[in-house]
Amino acid sequence: MAAKKTEIVYPGERVALFIDGANLYATSKSLGFDIDYKRLLEFFRKQGRLVRALYYTALAEDQEYSSIRPLIDWLDYNGYSMVTKPTKEFTDSTGRRKVKGNMDIELTVDAMRLCENLDHIVLFSGDGDFRSLVAALQEKGRRVSVISTLQTQPPMVADELRRQADQFIDLADLEFAVSRDGGRAAPAPRERASRSSSSRSIAEPVPFDEDADDYVGEDD
Repeated sequence: MAAKKTEIVYPGERVALFIDGANLYATSKSLGFDIDYKRLLEFFRKQGRLVRALYYTALAEDQEYSSIRPLIDWLDYNGYSMVTKPTKEFTDSTGRRKVKGNMDIELTVDAMRLCENLDHIVLFSGDGDFRSLVAALQEKGRRVSVISTLQTQPPMVADELRRQADQFIDLADLEFAVSRDGGRAAPAPRERASRSSSSRSIAEPVPFDEDADDYVGEDD
């Protein structure tokens, strides 16, 4: 099968990547492949003038060891700007343990602050809360692409965010360029979930649900 060619960025555009780490992790896992962050960076460097790649994630600082920390360190030394903050833990009125670690505000503030020196913002998230950010960036004359997926049930991207974006790119269509296995032929969506994810060169993020009782481990 011939390699796909996906054009996302116009020639000469100054582009920045804003990566909602937990959201991208959940999306790639739902599609059945692991992100190769070196390949992801190389792909966008070839696309246009990559100004910045920012990765947002919350960290549980009270844990003696977190499986996300090796990834954070690797990204920090290999071309990504890391934006982190500690998670907050509390007990709700029913006695259930809750963990909060939303990075929406940090990502939004950075995008508005940096957009004056950008032509194109690429947002890796399907969170509908970012619709207002996308609209604000567009009002400033910036193009905004959203990368998530529709190939899961339910889709990982909110419909209002997808409609607001200038361009929506399904992460499944970028598997050939950004997956750790080098881009196998894409299976049907229902087959993706059965893929094995046991081979990892560096630790993947441990996602958490803002409304969950605890962190969700890779094998939970």
